[in-house]
Amino acid sequence: MYLQEKFKLLPFTAVKPGGWLKAQMRNDIDGFVGHLDVLVPELFNDPIYGAGRLHQHSRPKDLGNRKQGDAKGDDQYKWWNSETQSNWWDGYIRHVFLLDDAEGIERVKQYVECILATQDEDGYLGIYSEDIRYKFNAENGELWAKATLFRGLLAFYEATKDEKVWNALLMAVDNVMQNYPIHASSPFTSGDRFNGGVAHGLTITDVLDKLYQWTGESRYVAYALFLYEDFSVSFQSECDAQLKNILNPDYTLKSHGVHTFEHVRPLAVVAFQKPELREALDIYLKRIENATTPTGGPIGDEWIAGRMPDATHTGYEYCSIHELLDSYALLLQKTGSAYWGDAVENIFYNAAQGSRNPNLFGIAYLKTDNSYEMMGNRNGEEGPGKKQTRYKYSPAHQDVAVCCNPNAGRISPYFIQYSWMTENENTLVAMFLAPNILETELKGTKITIETLTNYPFENDFIFSIRMDKHTRLTIKIRRPGWATGVVASEPYAENDGFLVFERRFDQHDRITLSYQAEVSIKTALNGEHYFSYGALIFARPIDAKEHFGRAYTEKFKDVYYEPLEKEVYLFTTDHGVTYVNGVLELRLINARTQEKEPLRLIPLGKTILRQAAFRDGLQ
Repeated sequence: MYLQEKFKLLPFTAVKPGGWLKAQMRNDIDGFVGHLDVLVPELFNDPIYGAGRLHQHSRPKDLGNRKQGDAKGDDQYKWWNSETQSNWWDGYIRHVFLLDDAEGIERVKQYVECILATQDEDGYLGIYSEDIRYKFNAENGELWAKATLFRGLLAFYEATKDEKVWNALLMAVDNVMQNYPIHASSPFTSGDRFNGGVAHGLTITDVLDKLYQWTGESRYVAYALFLYEDFSVSFQSECDAQLKNILNPDYTLKSHGVHTFEHVRPLAVVAFQKPELREALDIYLKRIENATTPTGGPIGDEWIAGRMPDATHTGYEYCSIHELLDSYALLLQKTGSAYWGDAVENIFYNAAQGSRNPNLFGIAYLKTDNSYEMMGNRNGEEGPGKKQTRYKYSPAHQDVAVCCNPNAGRISPYFIQYSWMTENENTLVAMFLAPNILETELKGTKITIETLTNYPFENDFIFSIRMDKHTRLTIKIRRPGWATGVVASEPYAENDGFLVFERRFDQHDRITLSYQAEVSIKTALNGEHYFSYGALIFARPIDAKEHFGRAYTEKFKDVYYEPLEKEVYLFTTDHGVTYVNGVLELRLINARTQEKEPLRLIPLGKTILRQAAFRDGLQ
C-alpha cells in the first residue's frame, strides 16, 4: 500500500534565495564552496569515477588526514574521495544555479559531461571496475558513491531538463536494481567489521524517493523498502536505525552521528510506503529528539556513544547538521506537520549558522553550544592518546576529513528548495520562512512570489505576488510554534499550523504579515537553560584571540580561537530579560563571584566563542 504524501516537492530552482541569504551564498561561492576543489586538488584530481576506478588490488589512498579518531580499517579510505567530490559538486551545482552564476553553470555543464562519459554501456555509474563491482564481502562505497553522485545529477536535471542526464540516471539506477535484484541479493552483507561506507549507502533511498515522486513508479520505493530491510538484518557497525534496535526499548543511540541522522530518511521513505513501520519511525524520531540540543545541534563528536546532549561536553558535526535538516525537511513534505518546519528552521538558523565563521571563510567540523575555546579539542578537554583537531574553523579540514565542508555547501540550497511546496493544483505552501523568490506555474498560470523579509532577525514579511492573469489561489504560510500572535493585512483561516489565505489574487498583489514573539526560555534534558526570541537562540559572546594554522592559500586558512576571558554565568529566575534592538539584555550570576551582572546576548549565528546554555545558580 502506498500512502498519499501530504505535500509535493517543487523542482530545484523553482525557489531561489533573496536578501541576506543570497548574499551569504554569494560569499560562500567566493569562499570555500567555490574553491574547495583547488584547496585540496589531490582529492579532486582523483578520477575515481572513471580511469581511476577501484579494482581488486587498489591500495588505500593518502588523503592528507591524520586518521586519529577515525574508525579502524583502511578500506574506507579507498572510497572517501567519491564522497568529497560528489557532495561538493552537489552543493556547487545547486549554488551556481540558484545564484544564476553563468561562469559556474558552464563549469558544471563540463563536469556533468565528463561524468556521463564514464558511464558503461550497461548503465553502470560508479567507482569500481568490473572485477569487483557488486561483489563485496567487506567495507565498500558502491551505493554511497552512487547516492552522492546521483543527488547532484538530479539537481542538474531539475535545473536544465537535460534528457540525456535523466536517461543516464534512470539507466544507472536500473543497473543497481539489476545487479542487486530485489529479494534475491544482499547489498548490505559485507562481513563483520567496520562498514561505515556500506551503511552510508542506504541513503541511495534519497534518489529512489525522488524518482518515485517524479515518475510515480512504485518500483523505486519498493526497492527502497528492500534495501532498508536488508540493512536491518545484516551486520552493520552503524546500526542505530536497524529495525531490531529501534524496537528494542533498552537500546540507546551509539553510532557515528552522521549515519544516525541521515538514516531518518530511508526509514521515513519506507514507513510512508509500509504503514506498519510508522511505529518504528515514531520511536526513532523520539530518540533523535533526545540526542539534539535546543539549538538543533545533533550530537556526535563523532560518535553518539549513548550520551545525552550537554552544551559543553557533547559536540555536533557539521555533516550531522545537514543530514538532520534534510531528514526533517523530508518528514515535513511527507506528513505535512508544521512541527518539522520549526525543527528545520531551528537547525538552520541556530546550529548551522552557529557553526560558520561569521567573519572568515570556514566552518567548524565540530562545535558545541557552549564554545569556550576553538583550539582543536573540545573546550580544552584532551582525549586519551589522541590529539583532537576538529574543533577549529577551516575551509577544508583536510587534516581530519574533507566531508563537512562539502556538506556545508549543500545545506543552504536544500533549505531553499524545501521552502515552498504545493498541496494540490491550486495551493502553494510557504514551509520555511526566509527571503526567497518562488517562480512556478499552477493550472497554466505563471506565478512569482517574492518573500521580502530580514527573517529570522526580524519577524515581518511582505509576500509580493505577480501573476500573468487574475487567479483564484490558496496560499498557506506556516505559523511558527513560537509565534504568540499574528498581524496580517487581511483575514485568514488557520489550519494545522498554517495560515490560509484563499481568494482571487490580482496580477500584482501582496500579503503583509508579522509574527509577534516573546522571549522564551528553553530547558534542555539536563536542566541547562537557553534564551530564545522568535526563531533565534541567543548567546553571550566571548572575546577571543585568533591563531592561524595551515594556510591553503593566502585567503583560505585554518583558524583557532583562544578565549581572552573565562567567566561562566549561571541562570537565575530573576534575570529580567528584555529584547532590545536584536539583542537580549538580562542579569545572570557570575559563577566565580556569585554576583549578578548585566549581560547582552546576541544571536548564536553571530558568535564564535560563546556561552549559550546556563546551569542553575543561586535563586
